[in-house]
Amino acid sequence: MLNTYQYPEFPYIQSQEQKSGKPVRHPVVVVGAGPIGLTAALDCAARGQPVVVLDDGHTVSIGSRGVCYAKRPLEIWDRLGCAEPMVDKGISWNLGKVYFKDKLAYKFNLLPEDDHKMPAMINLQQYYLEEFLVECCAKKSDLIDLRWQHKVISLKQHDDYVSLSVETPDGIFTMECEWLIACDGANSDVRNMVNGEFTGQFFQDRFLIADVVMKADFPTERWFWFDPPFHKNQSVLLHRQADDVWRIDFQLGWDADPVEEKKPENVIPRIKAMLGDDKEFELEWVSIYQFACRRIDNFRYGRVLFAGDAAHQVSPFGARGANTGVQDTDNLIWKLKLVLDGKAPARLLDTYDEERAYAADDNLLQSTRSTDFITPKSKSSRYFRDATLELAEDYDFARPLVNSGRLSSPTPYVESSLNTPDETHFEGAMTPGANCADAPIVYRGEETWFLNCLGEGFIILVFGSAPNISSLRAGGVEASVLTVGETLWDMKGILAERYDGGQEAVYLLRPDQHVAARWRSFDGEKIKAALARATCQTSSSKVQE
Repeated sequence: MLNTYQYPEFPYIQSQEQKSGKPVRHPVVVVGAGPIGLTAALDCAARGQPVVVLDDGHTVSIGSRGVCYAKRPLEIWDRLGCAEPMVDKGISWNLGKVYFKDKLAYKFNLLPEDDHKMPAMINLQQYYLEEFLVECCAKKSDLIDLRWQHKVISLKQHDDYVSLSVETPDGIFTMECEWLIACDGANSDVRNMVNGEFTGQFFQDRFLIADVVMKADFPTERWFWFDPPFHKNQSVLLHRQADDVWRIDFQLGWDADPVEEKKPENVIPRIKAMLGDDKEFELEWVSIYQFACRRIDNFRYGRVLFAGDAAHQVSPFGARGANTGVQDTDNLIWKLKLVLDGKAPARLLDTYDEERAYAADDNLLQSTRSTDFITPKSKSSRYFRDATLELAEDYDFARPLVNSGRLSSPTPYVESSLNTPDETHFEGAMTPGANCADAPIVYRGEETWFLNCLGEGFIILVFGSAPNISSLRAGGVEASVLTVGETLWDMKGILAERYDGGQEAVYLLRPDQHVAARWRSFDGEKIKAALARATCQTSSSKVQE
C-alpha cells in the first residue's frame, strides 16, 4: 500500500522522578495523548495549570481514523491557539448530498449563514490533527510535560490524591496526582481500574474503511449512498481529505469476514465498481470496524475524571466521537482549575458528569437513530427508510426524516444546575446552557471575532448601559465586563441579532463560552448570584465588586 505520510516517532525520556525513585505529586495527570488528552493538556496550559500527559505509545494514530471535525471543536482549538494549521491543512465543507440508488434524494447545508470564523466542518486525517496538537504542546513545554512510552498499569485512590504505577522502558515507578483525567480510549484501562460500568448497545454490522489516494474532480462535499448500483443493498460514504486522500466507507454486513475483506484483492474491486475501471488510485490504509453506542455510568470516580471515548462511544455516523470528546475537556478544565485554585468547591466537578452525561445521552440517541436508519433491522424499517428516501426527492416534509448520520452539533446544557433561568423573554438560540455564537466585531481597534475576545474566564456581555466598573466578583471568582459600543463594536449588527441585543441585554458567559444567565438590564446583585450559582458557591458566599 502507498504511504504518503511519514509517522513521527516521539522520543522516550526517563523522568527525573523515576531516576530518583521518589514519587512526585502533580496537580493534574492526563492518561492518553490522543486528540482528547492533548486538548485537555492544552486547556490546562491555557489557564496556567501545569499538567503531565502519559501515553503508552510513541507516535500519532496509524491511519486516518477520525476524519470530520465540526465547527464547535474548531472554535475550542482556536481558543487554544492550534486551529489555524488544522483549517489550513484540512478540507472545509458545508454541503452534503444523499443518494438513493442512482438518484439524488436530499442535500443539506451545515452552515447556511455567513459571518462565522470557523467552517461547518473540516476533513483531516487524525494523524495530522494529533501532530498539530503535539506541536502546540511542545510550544508550552513549561506547563505541559508530555511523556511517551509511559503506561499506567495500576492506580489507587486516596482522600486527597491518586497514586499511579507507571511502566516505562526503564521499569516501573510510582507517581502521584491530585486529579487524574482518563482519555485512554474506548478500551480504557483506567476505567477498568476503577471498575467503571460501560454499558450500551453493540451493532451487528461491519464496515470497511478504505483511504484511497487519487486525483479526482469531485466537489468538496459529503456524499452518502443508500443501495447504490455499485454496492447493492448496502450503503457507501465518500469524503475528501488532505493530500488527495479520499475516505470511502463500505457497509459489509455482519457476515463479512474481516480478515478477507481487508485484503487488497477484495478491496480494489469494490472501489473500481464505484469509481470505474479507468480511475487510477492507490490504497493508503484499510480497516474494518464494528461499532457500539455506550457510555460510562459516571464521568467522575472520586479523583478520576473520564473524557472522550473512555467515557462514551458512538457510531462513526455523524462524526460525534472526537468532536464530543473535545467538548468534554472544554467543560471540565475550567471547573478543575477553579477547584485546584480553591475558588470553587470540589462539588463543581459533579456538574461535569451532570452536563456531559446529558450531552453523551443526546449523542447516543442521535447516533443510534442514524445507525437504525442506515442499517435497518427489519423489513418494515427497511420499507420505511426506502419510502422516506423516495419521497425526499420531491417532498420537503420527508427530507428531515432522512438520516445518513445527523452531523455533530453541540448539546445545550438546558437543564444544568449551573444555569440561572430566564426572567424575561428573549428571541434566538442563546438560552442559558447554549454555546455562544460567533460574530464579526471590532475589538481594541482591530477587526476580529467575538469568541476570540472572550478569554479564559467569566464574561459579562452588555448591550446597552452598564455602570462604570470593569468586573464583578462572587467569592474568589471574577467576571469581566465587556460592553458593546464601548469595549467592542458590533459594526455589522450581527452580534446583536444573534444575542437579541437590539434592546438592552446582559449575558453572563462561562469560561467554556456557554451562556450561564441573561437579563434585560444590568443588575449587579443578580449577576453576582448567577456567578455564585455557576461556580457551585453557596448562597451565603461573600460577593463583592
